[in-house]
Amino acid sequence: MSYRGIHVYVSGLVQGVAFRYSAVRQAKHLGITGWVKNLRDGRVELLLEGEEHAVLQMVEWCQHGPPSARITDVHTEEYPYSGKFLSFDVEL
Repeated sequence: MSYRGIHVYVSGLVQGVAFRYSAVRQAKHLGITGWVKNLRDGRVELLLEGEEHAVLQMVEWCQHGPPSARITDVHTEEYPYSGKFLSFDVEL
């Protein structure tokens, strides 16, 4: 089993459309740990950790997000897997 960490930055209409709470539901469904938060510049940032296939599924989910979101760009950066997160939560 291979584990992976990825930082994701999602641009577009992603704030005020329940993106973070939908991301929490999806991450928990996939067994991913980490966090999601709004950025001041209007993007949403996620830190994903988990089994590689689940993390990649979550990145794919970020391409469309919840129904009311309008995604224009998804940027990913590798993040060294730490295993330090116990759940997936909204960071304020």
